[in-house]
Amino acid sequence: MPNSLTKNNSRGCFITLEGMEGVGKSTHQAFIQRYLKQTGHAVVVTREPGGTPIAETIRQLLLKRQAEVIIPETELLLLFAGRAQHIKHVIRPALNAGKWVICDRFTDASYAYQGGGRGVSMQKIEALEKWVQADLRPDCILLLDTRVKLALKRIKRRGKLDRIETEEEEFFQRVRAAYLARAEKFPGRYEIIEASAALLKIQRRIKLILDKLINDRR
Repeated sequence: MPNSLTKNNSRGCFITLEGMEGVGKSTHQAFIQRYLKQTGHAVVVTREPGGTPIAETIRQLLLKRQAEVIIPETELLLLFAGRAQHIKHVIRPALNAGKWVICDRFTDASYAYQGGGRGVSMQKIEALEKWVQADLRPDCILLLDTRVKLALKRIKRRGKLDRIETEEEEFFQRVRAAYLARAEKFPGRYEIIEASAALLKIQRRIKLILDKLINDRR
C-alpha cells in the first residue's frame, strides 16, 4: 500500500524504531530527537504500547506478570486498541502539524512479536493494520538488529523483567526472524542497523539516514 505521508512534504515524517529488547532503542531514540531538533525540526517522541493515558494503562496490563495467562489473540487486540488511541490523539495530529514523530515500536512489532513470536496469523494482523491505520505507515523503520543471545544478556542486567522479557530464547529467535523477513519484504521502508556495533558508528549511520530523509523532503 502506498504511504501517503511521503507524498506531501508539508506533513511530518514518521520514524519508528524496532528490534528486540536490549538493542538500545531508547539510547538511539534520544540521539535522533537531539539531532532533529538541532536541524530545526519539531519532534514528538512516543512509544508503543503507550503514548496516551489509555494506551499507557493497556501497556501496564500487557507487561505485568500475573496469574491469568494473556492469550495471543487478547495480546494482539489490546495492542491495536492502544494503537488506535495513539494514532488518533498523538501520531496523526503531530504529523498533520508538520512535526516529526519518533516512535519506539509500532505495528511491525506486532508482526514480529505476535505474528512471529506467538504464531498469530499474519493475515489477521494485516486486517487489523488496515482497519486501525488506514493509509498510515512509517516513512522509515530503523531496525536495530543483533544476535538474540547478546540481546538477552543485556536485558538480564536490568534486574526485574517484565512479562515479555521473561520469554524463552526460542521466542526471541522467532521474533528476530520475523523482523528480518519484514525488512526483506519492505526494503524501501526498512534500514537494518547492527546494534552490537560501537555507539558512534551506529549514530553515524543513523545520522546519514536522517540526512537523507531531511533532504528528500525539501
